[in-house]
Amino acid sequence: MASTSNKESIKEQASPFVFISSTILIVLFVLWGIISPSHLGSTAETALDWIIENFGWFYMTIASLFILFGLVVAISPFGKLRLGKDHDRPEHSFISWVGMLFAAGLGVGFVFFGVAEPILYYSEQPPGYSFSLPEQGGDAAEVGLRYGVFHWGLHAWGAFSIVGLTLAYVQFRKNRPALISSAFYPLLGNKTDGWMGKGIDLLAVISTCAGVATTFGISALQISGGISFLSPLENGIPLQLSIIAIITILFLFSAVRGINKGIKRLTNLNLVLAGILMFFVLFAGQTITLLESMVTTLGSYAANVVSMSFSMDPYSDDGWLGANTIFFWAWHMSWSPFVGLFIARISKGRTIREFIAGVLLVPTLMAVIWFSVFGGTALDIQLSGVFDMASVATNEVELTLFYMLDQLPLTMISSILAVLVVGIFFVTSADSAAFVLGSMTSNGSLNPSFKIKILWGVLIAGTASVLLVSGDGGLDALQTAALTAALPFAFILVFMLIAMGTMLTRDWKTDQRRKQNAHDDELKKAMKEEAYEDLKKELTSEWREELKRELLANGRATAEMVHFQTTEDSWITGKTLAEIKFPAHVNVSAIERGDSMLSPTGSTMIQAGDYLYILVEIEQKEAVQDILRKTI
Repeated sequence: MASTSNKESIKEQASPFVFISSTILIVLFVLWGIISPSHLGSTAETALDWIIENFGWFYMTIASLFILFGLVVAISPFGKLRLGKDHDRPEHSFISWVGMLFAAGLGVGFVFFGVAEPILYYSEQPPGYSFSLPEQGGDAAEVGLRYGVFHWGLHAWGAFSIVGLTLAYVQFRKNRPALISSAFYPLLGNKTDGWMGKGIDLLAVISTCAGVATTFGISALQISGGISFLSPLENGIPLQLSIIAIITILFLFSAVRGINKGIKRLTNLNLVLAGILMFFVLFAGQTITLLESMVTTLGSYAANVVSMSFSMDPYSDDGWLGANTIFFWAWHMSWSPFVGLFIARISKGRTIREFIAGVLLVPTLMAVIWFSVFGGTALDIQLSGVFDMASVATNEVELTLFYMLDQLPLTMISSILAVLVVGIFFVTSADSAAFVLGSMTSNGSLNPSFKIKILWGVLIAGTASVLLVSGDGGLDALQTAALTAALPFAFILVFMLIAMGTMLTRDWKTDQRRKQNAHDDELKKAMKEEAYEDLKKELTSEWREELKRELLANGRATAEMVHFQTTEDSWITGKTLAEIKFPAHVNVSAIERGDSMLSPTGSTMIQAGDYLYILVEIEQKEAVQDILRKTI
């Protein structure tokens, strides 16, 4: 990680326009919520209705476009390009890399919606489904699980993968700052360093802030629900705001410890705790039923993902898509700069094909497992008539997880564990988000100043707080904020696809030219060497014929040419011709040494590998060969 001086001030490090503009806008938004929460709520609701009515189709289309782009790039020749220089190799093992993807993809969303979504979709079925309950409960349960995985599978990670791929490519292969605007260099050139690039980064910061604030709010709702379930405290705005304040203080402590000592340790701890919670639910519930549910959900998802991706139901939509699928697509897009930058940082040296396969497929498989275990357990409780989970999910969605755990053994322990898991995810999300926003407003610095991170942590907490108290508050207000703020950034993501395609095409062509030039150079070298060998053989043959003609002309018709190549063990190696003392009238006519042909004298020393041309009389041949065959 790049280092900066501890004495560096905010003014010196921050990107003034992006930092100041985004800070002012977020502060004004927070003040709006404090001064007139009802007006903020009604305005946001109006904006939400307009966006869903006019741009719902846009969100649905581009969410699938991201997946298509990633898969096409992965299976194309572009997939062989590396996220870095050609000699770079991954910094993390595949297992470690997958583990970190799991940390990025699980989070509060899995814990909150892993139980709530399948149950909600069981009772409030998606467009095109109208199962009669409880008679067709099994079919409704299958659809509920399928849509839960749908909202957290390929489409969620499609947006994450595009941002992560682009940031990793421009950062490690193009040596550009880790900023969203860097992706547009192929389209805008040096304008990315001007107001256009700053404008892109500003929209990315606002979108990320809204997405992170939504996660803050959901975390507060979940923890508040757990605390009210386990204690006499009332689940309401005062408790939720208190939780945000406490988590913010804990985040400050984590930030002081630094990214390696703070967030890394907490993330590793929480992965273990989340795994313990999941295995507890798996083995405390109907284990065989849940395992069968995993297989069924995976097959159902694979078979229906295309139709679900493009199902708008334009003639009879009752608002289900806007409140669910479109909200999740918008939330994931607003969250994508944060997750994308994290993925980019851990993916240096991997090929694009490895990256896409890991980022799209592994988290999707995780979603199948998590939702099948938690959602499957809640649905089994509902279908068996043990408890009415659907009623809780409809009226108090944040309590769904805890009512499910209440139907299993060790309720108190498992509920405390769940609150702890959400709380730690809350802290790590706050720490990571403050780091990412600090980096985005500090010219892509990988070590934003502590003061900038603290400022963003406080602003995010303030945004989440005013969303919870605005209008009707709760989950609806959080969904409205994420969906509204994501719209401008969604257009940036589309242009990012174009920019990334342009970069890949140019670099692949350059790489092909480089490989072709290297191949041509090798071919030329081989042809030169072959031509040289042929010429040498031809000259040697001519030289022998000329020597033979000279011998005949001098009356030495009985002379013969002996050829011998020395080795390290040859007796004559290391001796001069005078020391060897060949018989009289024996003439070493030439010595071929490497690429040279020598005309020897008595002082010429024989070396290993020399090829000797020796002219002898026929009656001397055997004596000469005896000398040549002698070894040390």
